Amino acid sequence: MIVARRCGGAPSTNGAMPMPTVVRDLMSSPAVTCEAGTSLAEAARVMRDAGTGSVIVTERAKVAGILTERDLLRAAAAVTTASAETVEMWMTANPDVLGPDEEVDAAWTSLAHHQYRHLPVVDAHDLVGVVSLRDLMGVARLRPADEHGTEIPAGLEGVVAAETALGDVRGEEGFFHYRQYSAVELAARRSFEDVWYLMLEGELPDRDQARRFAGEVAGLRHLPPGLASMLPEVAERGSPFEVLRTAVSLLGAEMGWRPTHDIGGAELRAQALRLGAVVPTIMAAAYNLGEGRTPVGPRSDLSSAANYLWMVTGTEPTALHARAVEQYQILTIDHGFNASTFAARVITSTGADLAAAVCGAIGALSGPLHGGAPSRALAMLDDIAGADRAEEWLRAAVDRGDRVMGFGHRVYKTDDPRSLFLRDVARSLGGPLVDLAEQVEGTAVDVLAEMKPGRRLFTNVEFYAGVVMNTCGIPREMFTPTFAAGRTIGWTAHVIEQEAHNRLIRPAARYTGPPPPVPVPVPGP
Repeated sequence: MIVARRCGGAPSTNGAMPMPTVVRDLMSSPAVTCEAGTSLAEAARVMRDAGTGSVIVTERAKVAGILTERDLLRAAAAVTTASAETVEMWMTANPDVLGPDEEVDAAWTSLAHHQYRHLPVVDAHDLVGVVSLRDLMGVARLRPADEHGTEIPAGLEGVVAAETALGDVRGEEGFFHYRQYSAVELAARRSFEDVWYLMLEGELPDRDQARRFAGEVAGLRHLPPGLASMLPEVAERGSPFEVLRTAVSLLGAEMGWRPTHDIGGAELRAQALRLGAVVPTIMAAAYNLGEGRTPVGPRSDLSSAANYLWMVTGTEPTALHARAVEQYQILTIDHGFNASTFAARVITSTGADLAAAVCGAIGALSGPLHGGAPSRALAMLDDIAGADRAEEWLRAAVDRGDRVMGFGHRVYKTDDPRSLFLRDVARSLGGPLVDLAEQVEGTAVDVLAEMKPGRRLFTNVEFYAGVVMNTCGIPREMFTPTFAAGRTIGWTAHVIEQEAHNRLIRPAARYTGPPPPVPVPVPGP
């Protein structure tokens, strides 16, 4: 096994290392490599031993490709024996490379544009190292607002705004993780409470820790008396998701939550647990009140997902349905610096209280471009009605310029791993809606590839999320609230992380109006 080491110049006269300016200053050398004919099992061992998420594939000492964790996951889903498959069958061939004397900014641009995590460094066709996104984040800096020629990407796409240990999304690879674990693997193997613990504590619980934590959060599900008394009136005036925004604000006021700037980590963690536990209760109560029914109280003997279904439907769910919803909510806990998570962190950076930060996140999630697509994707399936109508319907929609709901993602340039996982969950549930969804998916991918060449549009999490939730008995107006129940865990984890290393988030803007100063005209008589 080859262990990489960091390159760099000599210390300056004051003992500090100089700011890296070219790739050779920050690359790791030698790179972790394997031959193209290496088995996947051996490549996985090399990556594990080196503690890296990718390995550079070489052939006769030249760069032939790159193999990532995502490639290993794809292979594992398709084959039975990793020892029988070779790296060259699953690698990305002929990846972009960098020269050791290229500017750091050029390396950053290449990584951000392709959404890669690692790039080989090649000097005269010889592999001399590898540079990673983590390397670049260590020297990233914001340019002055008045610097001319600096391009501002629309929507801040690709801009690194902060560092986080909570997770990341690798869009080009179709992979995302919570802490050090694949989020998809967590959804397959662990409970919602276990992943909640992971987000807060940084490690998965053992059996005793898991039991104690599940009992702790189950005891926090009840509504406080003031909120319980006010909720019926609030529920008359909005949807369950709209009610949630107001209810969280009321909760913070009733509980006396102080600004995060003025409290310690233990107090903030206790608030985060209370909020994460009570949000499902708020939304289920708001839904039932809106339907003219008495709210169903929480049960501490049920898991988080089973209790949520119980409170929404009034019926104890089957183990299959409870697990399906649990897996969906695990997959929605966190997903990079999305709009709502970033909103929560910006608000937290001001020192505001937890309720204020989460209210801001809820406001961001209310936008249809962020969290409202599962019901819209399901409405599309309703409109198509049958597989024989799918191609005609989809072609007409694309011709009109309509967005095909449930397809395409801002970050993923390949299959959304959440969608792939939820497709399997949907198959386990079965039913005509699942069959229709799979048929429409296949037709849509072909139609979009033909009519929107180069766009690489695949199903996103919303497409099968709606199918899963509908099949499990969750009404459509509760799709976004169900998403929020999971994402609240991620929001609160980000609030805790932001406060622990806080600095006010205060970016600059480039002024594009008329050149100032212009004399102020004097009003006429």
